[in-house]
Amino acid sequence: ATAIARARAKGKGRRASKSASVKRDYLLRRSKMLPLSLLKAAQGHPMLIELKNGETYNGHLVNCDTWMNVHLREVICTSKDGDRFWRVRECYIRGNTVKYMRVQEQVMDKAVEEQKRFRRFGQGRGGRGRGG
Repeated sequence: ATAIARARAKGKGRRASKSASVKRDYLLRRSKMLPLSLLKAAQGHPMLIELKNGETYNGHLVNCDTWMNVHLREVICTSKDGDRFWRVRECYIRGNTVKYMRVQEQVMDKAVEEQKRFRRFGQGRGGRGRGG
């Protein structure tokens, strides 16, 4: 009877740990995402940017650089208090003025897939030293 009880407990623990490991893998996959690779994946997609002064910019990301400066198109700018709106065709936002950026969930998934593909592509190559 004790062996059966141990087997049952072992099976339950395995199921619980499997779902926990799936969740952990999902969170690790998300946490290892580099900000610049996420922004590169977000090109052409809508995003929201809030600046340190409180203004928000909603638009489609055209490009970004290594300092996280961004170029947006079809932008709607909202004042700090939210009572004034401006429609701007294009704008350039300096990276050090940004408080946070928000992208769609599908962009996050796309970035994860691109990162997986990049890792698979680089697996067959040598690591250190000179090539030959």
